[in-house]
Formats: sequence, structure tokens, C-alpha cells
Amino acid sequence: MTTVSPAFAERRWTTADGLTLFARDYAPGPGPARLPVIAIHGLTRNSADFGAVAPLIALSGRRTLALDVRGRGLSDRATDPMTYTPDVYARDVQALMDQLGLARAVFLGTSMGGLITMTLAGQASKRVAAAILNDIGPEVSPEGLARIAAYSGQPVDTPTWAEAAAYARRINAVAFPHYTDADWDAFARRIFRQGTEGSPVLDYDPDIAVPIRAAGAKALVPNLWPMFRSLARKRPTLLIRGATSDLLGADIAERMKKAAPGMDYAEVPGVGHAPMLDETESKAAIFEFLAGVE
Repeated sequence: MTTVSPAFAERRWTTADGLTLFARDYAPGPGPARLPVIAIHGLTRNSADFGAVAPLIALSGRRTLALDVRGRGLSDRATDPMTYTPDVYARDVQALMDQLGLARAVFLGTSMGGLITMTLAGQASKRVAAAILNDIGPEVSPEGLARIAAYSGQPVDTPTWAEAAAYARRINAVAFPHYTDADWDAFARRIFRQGTEGSPVLDYDPDIAVPIRAAGAKALVPNLWPMFRSLARKRPTLLIRGATSDLLGADIAERMKKAAPGMDYAEVPGVGHAPMLDETESKAAIFEFLAGVE
């Protein structure tokens, strides 16, 4: 049996406005060189979300970069919170690609990461060779986005890791009803870090919510259909959906299939927003899809 090493190099790059951002850089396994994969997380998350799947993708022969978007994880917090927007995030990704000499990549985007992928395809279409959208589309269900907006950027009091795990369970139990206490503890350790006073603190800048609040209710229902059609009709695209997702409703997924008939599709049973990509169905869909991409 092959042992998968979770080891990665720490990669940093500089944005146009002078921030230093962080990525986990997983070296490719042996074999012919193939296009790299750039993995981008959701709104309040970080590169740790790809800790299970990124080493497997790398082992298959693709260099895999899992990013900490500005304001999250080990990346700098923005001096101007109004730069916490998909168009700026997408330009940050382009800066990474420029500094690493990457002309094209396959993008794996969870939730907000998928919005960034669609935005990047609009900014620099040729850089996106293929895309995997994890539980996100050009339109979202307002109920799910309202749920996420309700806790994003809000202060939490978690003096202990047990309380951090309880918080993780409280805001995500709807998506992972099968999780055990051990699963929630592991989840908490992905989204919290040890604070300077010893207590766990959320591993993102609470100001990421400033642009959402400034945009008001209209921000909760973005319409990215033109960008999605451009993305999915011109390059290989895979949509993964949690079967009980409250963000990507089944009706939206059906309209996405009709808008892009060539798009691959996989559904993960018993999981909501968003699949962690360690599920059997997720991994099977990802590796079948990547097998067809150069």
C-alpha cells in the first residue's frame, strides 16, 4: 500500500498592494509533468481544508498549491478591508502564478474558492485550464448564504479547544450530521489557531465580512451566470455538490447542467455545504476528472 505524505513546502508570494500571502506547496509524485492544481478554500476557511485531498492529487503527478487567501491562515490581513472581494482575490492568485512562472493551472475551488475561479476565468481566461467547483455555482440559495453571513466575522468566545469544537459543531452540524466528537475536534483545529493568550481564536480576519455588510442584501444573491457559462463551456469543468447543501440547491445545479451540458457532475450523499473532499464520492469524481486533463 502506498503511503501518502502530508508534507508540503511553505510558499509565500507578494500581492500588488504589498501583502505577503501563504500557500502549501505539495510536490508532484513521479511521472510525466502535468498541469498543477491550485486549490482555493471557502469564505472563513484556509488551506488546511485541503489537507486530505491535496497530498493525493500531488501523488498522482500534479504539483498542488493550497492557498491561504488574504486575511486567512498564515496570509497577511489586508490594511483595507474593502479589498476582501473576489476580484482582488483573483488578482492575488494571478500574482502567485506570475511569481512561480505558472502560465496555466487546474483550479479546485470550494465555495468562495469557486467564485474566485469563475472571476479569474473572466480576468484571464487562458490561465484556467480546467475547473472543479465544490458546492458553488453562479447563483446561490439565499438561505445558505444568509446562514454563512450570520456568523462570518462575528466574535466568538472559545477559551478551550472543547469550546472551539462545540462552536465548529454548532455552525456546521447541518452539513455533517454524521461527524463524531473526534471529527469536530479535528475540524476546530483547522479553523482555529492558538491565540497569543493561549485560547483558540478563529484563523481569519473578522473584517472579511466588511464588504458583505457594505453591499447589503443584494450581495447575498450574486449572479455570475455569464462567468459560469464562459468557464464551463470553454474548458473541462466538474461540479461537486453536497446532496443536502443549503447553498447550492438542487434546482441551481440542474440549471448549471443545462447551461453547460458537457460539465461533469458528482453528488455526495448525506453531506451539506460543503463536501470536505475526503469523501469516497468526492475523491472518485476528482481523480476521474483529472485523468482527462493534460
